[in-house]
Amino acid sequence: MLLLSRNPYETRISIKRICTQFVRTATSAHRHRYRICAAFRVKLGLEPSQAEKEDKEAEKLLSQLRSEYALITDGIKRVTKNTKPSGELITTVAEMQLIESYERLVESENVHEKIIAWELDKEPLWTDWMADVRGLGPKMAGVILTEIDITKCDSISALWKYCGLDVVVDAETGEGQGRTRRPHHLVDKVYTNKDGVETHTKGISFNPTLKTKMVGVLGGSFIKQGGKYRDIYDGYKHRIANHPKHAEKTPGHRHAMANRYMVKMFLQDLWLEWRRIEGLPIREPYAVEKLGIVHSK
Repeated sequence: MLLLSRNPYETRISIKRICTQFVRTATSAHRHRYRICAAFRVKLGLEPSQAEKEDKEAEKLLSQLRSEYALITDGIKRVTKNTKPSGELITTVAEMQLIESYERLVESENVHEKIIAWELDKEPLWTDWMADVRGLGPKMAGVILTEIDITKCDSISALWKYCGLDVVVDAETGEGQGRTRRPHHLVDKVYTNKDGVETHTKGISFNPTLKTKMVGVLGGSFIKQGGKYRDIYDGYKHRIANHPKHAEKTPGHRHAMANRYMVKMFLQDLWLEWRRIEGLPIREPYAVEKLGIVHSK
């Protein structure tokens, strides 16, 4: 049978489809995990609200429950009303079914992740560059390919803005601030309501899901895994820690600043590589093009 190769556009459509399914499954698994931990914390006489946090105690409890479930169900194909739980924590069929549902969601997550990895092998941006970026895995690569249309980002600053990482100048102080959902950071938007009337409103100018993934997930992965972007983080954090302007900032604030800067440098590299691979026009970064600042190599 003759297998026809797909173009990058078709591959990205497939990646987007499977990533959407993965996100839905992962969200369901996360909620299910919270319900399980909350239920068993009540059973153990602990405060259920603590399980909502992704802390070590919740992970330890969940790991213990999954191990116990595996021992109880060894040789059992499916939990039924006649199943007799004999665990230290799991003592009812309802509890067994709760864990069983979670295990199925985890299995589905793993399948989706494998499919994403298979699809990425057909994506030039992954094979030529992304796969070598330390701290960037298939799931995050899938999110990036799904959420970003590089043809609409004609400059690095446009990509930063879409990711919610551009700078807003404060009208009172004149200082730059990272864009947020604060009222003075919102932009004017025009839309047509259900009655066909053009309406003006205020709204965010960025993709909130993408910003969360970039800053909250990818940034943490870069820091944890080490490599080029961890070096950028450490270097920037050291500079601001020794700058009089930032002397009164807390360690948490300096971490957030360094993390944000590191992610922006990744997005700058992403923009350059992606546009190059796609054969799209490439502009120098703003600091080089407009300000004439050239960093030594």
